Amino acid sequence: MYLGIFAKTFAGTDPAAVLAAVKQAGYETTQFNLACAGLPSMPDAVPANAVAAIGAAARSSGVSLAALSGTYNMAHPDKAARDDGLRRLAGVIYTAATLDIPLVTLCTGSRNAADQWAYHPDNADPSAWSDMAVEMAKALALAEEAGVDLGIEPEQANVVTSAMDATRLIAEMGSKHLKIVLDPANLFEHAKPDEARAVVAAAIDEAAGHIAMAHAKDRFADGRFATSGQGVVDFPDFVARLKGVDFDGALVTHGLPAVEAPGVAIFLRGLL
Repeated sequence: MYLGIFAKTFAGTDPAAVLAAVKQAGYETTQFNLACAGLPSMPDAVPANAVAAIGAAARSSGVSLAALSGTYNMAHPDKAARDDGLRRLAGVIYTAATLDIPLVTLCTGSRNAADQWAYHPDNADPSAWSDMAVEMAKALALAEEAGVDLGIEPEQANVVTSAMDATRLIAEMGSKHLKIVLDPANLFEHAKPDEARAVVAAAIDEAAGHIAMAHAKDRFADGRFATSGQGVVDFPDFVARLKGVDFDGALVTHGLPAVEAPGVAIFLRGLL
């Protein structure tokens, strides 16, 4: 395993400055977002000079690009919104392929039209799964042509809520290019430490062999998200279990202020 952080943890729109901050904070890889190159996260188009600047920043900083964010609401109730998201995703996938970024991360979405990360009761309706699966099949066709993988993250507020949902979708899609991004803090909402440990352990067992990236975010028992090591997630157990299923990819932290990034790097590197 190797240690990374969301590039968006650090302010700025100059890729060289952002990736230099990633390196200085103690990380060797990053999950990149096009906002860090002065673009929307899901732009209409990615200019060639922006792609060149990102590549040059990665080389000069020595920070590898483990993933590129391609999130849009794949379960949006409006088909026109889904179509627009897929169009933008095509540009992100092409950018990832050009930069040799192996993974594009997705959001399986919510029926909440205002916020793809917000819960909606219709997320459990079979039609939400169906719409999302149609989008995923189209996205996978783009990814397979480009030679990159897509990563879905189980989230309590999304259509894919669990590792079991994720492996179900992988089986339905039948594509080796669909992978799982596993964030322990997104597998539960309210839990005591022993309950959280059991949920995370079961998810790793279910997702074994499909995990392309692990996230390192924490959660307090009352449901609020927390910086890694400050909540109820048992990170020593999490990392040990990832090692136990032979996961050797990036462990990427996020959801923390930049000032805390160096300390979290020391904490997580100690576990690795």
